[in-house]
Amino acid sequence: MGSDEESSDAVVDEVATSDAQSQSASPEREGEAAADYLEGLLDIIDADGDIDIDMEGERTQVSVIEVNEGDLGLLVGPEGDVLAALQDLTRLAASQETGERSRLMVDIAGHRAKQKEALQKAAEAAVAEAQRTAAPVSMSPMNAFERKVVHDVVAEAGLVSESEGEDPDRRVVIRTS
Repeated sequence: MGSDEESSDAVVDEVATSDAQSQSASPEREGEAAADYLEGLLDIIDADGDIDIDMEGERTQVSVIEVNEGDLGLLVGPEGDVLAALQDLTRLAASQETGERSRLMVDIAGHRAKQKEALQKAAEAAVAEAQRTAAPVSMSPMNAFERKVVHDVVAEAGLVSESEGEDPDRRVVIRTS
């Protein structure tokens, strides 16, 4: 092998290593950008909260943990609508910082964690009903996050699920086969 080929291979290896490092750093950069945005928001509304950055599967999860009870309720909203909007804004801020599309999840005061637990229980009940009756079970309309939780529970139980309908009335239907 000539020296030109060797140096060319070295450049390719360097670029591949650099690409791999930037891809692996992306969730960290995304989380830091989201945390900075959320800390700024907490300062603006004069609320206390600790920021926790974690990975759930391949998604960055940024949680604002309540320090003083009741401080963060406004950021969740009555039905989690404010939290959903805040997540969209946080994704935009992270995307602007990283230059990549963000799919991060935001949780405020454990709202999404509680919501996920309740959805898992509802999905388990629907799975049991589908197994008992061998008939399709249609769940109430859900957003994409909620449907994903249900699909995961159904898959784990060995049943089949699919989303039907159009947003905002899109729902999960569970079948035994």
